[in-house]
Amino acid sequence: MSAATDAAPLTRRALLRTAFTAAVLAGTGAVLAPVLRARRPRQTLTPAPLTEETYRGRHIAVDVAGVRIDGRPLHVMRRADGSYLSGINHFQSYPTPLELARAAVEELGTTQLAFAAPHHG
Repeated sequence: MSAATDAAPLTRRALLRTAFTAAVLAGTGAVLAPVLRARRPRQTLTPAPLTEETYRGRHIAVDVAGVRIDGRPLHVMRRADGSYLSGINHFQSYPTPLELARAAVEELGTTQLAFAAPHHG
């Protein structure tokens, strides 16, 4: 007798049990995948600046997180027309965040930006 004839024939019950087990394992994996992904530590590195320069002795950095002058955040608001304005001079808008930061440096002179106050709420 050969090994092939010693094996039990594949029955309908065995086939359904195998299919059901595979479906349960796939479903469990699909349900647990978002939970396991959420447990990964989040990257906390500061994004690389899109633009970085020294202007009138002040360090300006513009990145996806915003605008910083000498490492301090400058509050920037985007207008509906696509231009930008800040709390330093909210009466004039600028076409790019970099131009806005340069104007803020000129307005600040030797004064440092204050660190942002914590938000309440």
